[in-house]
Amino acid sequence: MSDEVKYTGRCLCGDVKVEIVAEPLWSSHCHCPSCQKATSAAFATYVGFDRTAVRFTVEEPKMYRSSPGVKRRFCGKCGSPVSFEGEEWPGEIHFHALFLDQAAEFEPEANIYVRSRMPWVELSQHLPKHDQFPDE
Repeated sequence: MSDEVKYTGRCLCGDVKVEIVAEPLWSSHCHCPSCQKATSAAFATYVGFDRTAVRFTVEEPKMYRSSPGVKRRFCGKCGSPVSFEGEEWPGEIHFHALFLDQAAEFEPEANIYVRSRMPWVELSQHLPKHDQFPDE
């Protein structure tokens, strides 16, 4: 599997590491209240991948069910946020962009849930803005 690896990632302490053998499906900023609380930040930037293309190589991250149908994963040692999985996106895993070693390659394509953005966050003019998730 290692010779097919396209992307890698790790948490702050290195206990949780990942290898991904597929191209990303999408990337975006999420401003929803749940992502804000989960990251203690104004928004979270995610990169979505097919779940079957992902392999954790050291420790499996811990999991927290933050709301019905939602799993958020994090490192049990250092607390770094790792990923988001939701029933609305079956077969996908959404990694926090900066968990991935190649984060600079994943330019976000949109701002999602801007109705909850912090008033002091300036949105990029070239990215589409959605008040909620586009399929809601």
